[in-house]
Amino acid sequence: MLEPVFCIALFFVVGYLFIIFEHPLKINKATTALMMGVLCWVFQFANGNSSEVNMQHLGSHLANISQVIVFLLGALIIVEIINAHQGFNLILKFLKTTSKRKILWIVGFLSFFLSAILDNLTTALVMISLMQKFIKNPKDRLLIGGGIVIAANAGGVWTPIGDVTTTMLWIGGQITTFNTIRDLFLPSFVSFIASFACLTCMLKGNIESASMPQQEKTSALSLWIFFLGIGSLVFVPFFKMATGLPPFMGIIFGLSVLWMVTDCLYRKEEGCQRSIKVSEIVSQIDLSGPLFFLGILLTVSALESSNLLASFAAWLDGAITSPPLIAALIGAASSIVDNIPLVAATMGMYGMAQYPVDSEFWQLIAYCAGTGGNLLIIGSAAGVVFMSLEKVSFSWYLKKITFPACMGYIAGMMIYFLINLL
Repeated sequence: MLEPVFCIALFFVVGYLFIIFEHPLKINKATTALMMGVLCWVFQFANGNSSEVNMQHLGSHLANISQVIVFLLGALIIVEIINAHQGFNLILKFLKTTSKRKILWIVGFLSFFLSAILDNLTTALVMISLMQKFIKNPKDRLLIGGGIVIAANAGGVWTPIGDVTTTMLWIGGQITTFNTIRDLFLPSFVSFIASFACLTCMLKGNIESASMPQQEKTSALSLWIFFLGIGSLVFVPFFKMATGLPPFMGIIFGLSVLWMVTDCLYRKEEGCQRSIKVSEIVSQIDLSGPLFFLGILLTVSALESSNLLASFAAWLDGAITSPPLIAALIGAASSIVDNIPLVAATMGMYGMAQYPVDSEFWQLIAYCAGTGGNLLIIGSAAGVVFMSLEKVSFSWYLKKITFPACMGYIAGMMIYFLINLL
């Protein structure tokens, strides 16, 4: 009979392969992750410990996991409220040029800073959708879309709410708000600039005048909802610092304020505005993303409770003695496999006693896992969105975008080490 620990490892490997090959298999990765998480815990309960001990482990992990899931749900609803009110159309007002290179840089800067407030997935979805309205030439749109993926992933690194993996490290206590922004902004920005310098050489001339959008009108309500929603997200780190409460409490508070405002606005318009009331928006949200995170975090917690992660960490430390190299390898690996389980596994492998809060190791994990996903189109949620919306092939991305992304990845790491040497 197979040992329970071996079965946990086996289910993890098989489940991971199903997640990697989600698209050819046509099996949603959330389904795989949830099943993998439950099965790993089934064998953990058969792993020799008493049910009481295993229940303590499960309860402790679930308390931490629920914070991440609630935070993601709150942020997802706020973003959907903004989108339902067409608040993101405000971005089109910045595009008043026909120069392809200028459009690339304007869209890049908007994506970089918007991703730091929203998240890289949402930013990529919004910006690529807007570019489909704005640019008709598919070749130009694909290059600019690749730039959006790079900028969104780089921008999500330097704030605790910009990328799911950075949020996980923030909620887990490995990094703090001020030090993350201070130490990772410049490396992330340089990574973005270096990649875009390469992309600029691929674009020349102007877009056709016929592809310019008609004058977009943004209502006062859309503006109010946009700024109130963005303010709710920006407010979360300040709420945590001021009250000491975990981040998910701040996101719930921001969502409740936004919900109350919209309900007050629509209380006299029951019929015509029903489709954009929050109660209606919530029912239309795709929950596969948060459920995927739930399954992954349950799986990793089972691996941690079975001491598999501790054993792997000990082997890795013996084989590779340099923490920066370990972080760089994790970043490169995140271009092939999902960075969420990679970061979750890293958090389980290495304790706070070994690498304290805001240590170089945790900051490099945040940077490398976020920007390393740029190397291949399947390496990040933003890349998958790009592939889905524009029907981009793996080979096209490898040929056109991987080199600029690699230059940015290396440049950002060099700047990080240079800053720490000064």
